[in-house]
Amino acid sequence: MQSQTIDTAKTQVSHSTTASHHEAHPDHRLFGIYVFLVAEGMIFMGLFGAYLTFRSTLPVWPPEGSPELELLLPIINTSVLIASSFVMHNADTAIKKNDEKGMRFWLALTAIMGAIFLCGQVYEYLHLEFGLTTNLFASAFYVLTGFHGLHVTIGVLAILAVLWRSRTPGHYSSNKRFGIEAAEIYWHFVDVIWVILFGLLYLLR
Repeated sequence: MQSQTIDTAKTQVSHSTTASHHEAHPDHRLFGIYVFLVAEGMIFMGLFGAYLTFRSTLPVWPPEGSPELELLLPIINTSVLIASSFVMHNADTAIKKNDEKGMRFWLALTAIMGAIFLCGQVYEYLHLEFGLTTNLFASAFYVLTGFHGLHVTIGVLAILAVLWRSRTPGHYSSNKRFGIEAAEIYWHFVDVIWVILFGLLYLLR
């Protein structure tokens, strides 16, 4: 009897030590997400650097004949995307409280807002007065916004994937929310990149 009590105590101590060990170290999967986003950020920084180089070295920028960009739609798009970051954060806040229904609602709303942004971008493309090969500014515009649009599309798909997996009760909880955290971090990254793009292409043009 005494031996069993000692074994039980040892097991409890072992489990306690293991739990504290895990709590003391960050989730390496999140570290991988951050490394990935740093790599993606470097690609965007390279594109931004190329654009700024064109802008500073050419005698006239944008090149002659470039039509003015409309600001109303991009401002609306920017507002929707920035707001979606707060909406996405609400999903993470909800699951921290084990509110699965609230989490699904905020995830679905974020995906819808991302889709609205993409639709706005497609609408803008269809009504622009220049094409990909019109001049250097046009090429840079399509490359930068198109590459960002690709990332938004991936983000929407990731959010929908998380939403799909959440259909199983208990799949996500306050202690199991890596998918939601990863999607949220990626979505914030996409938003920050767009704010920089909006400033470069529309405000500082």
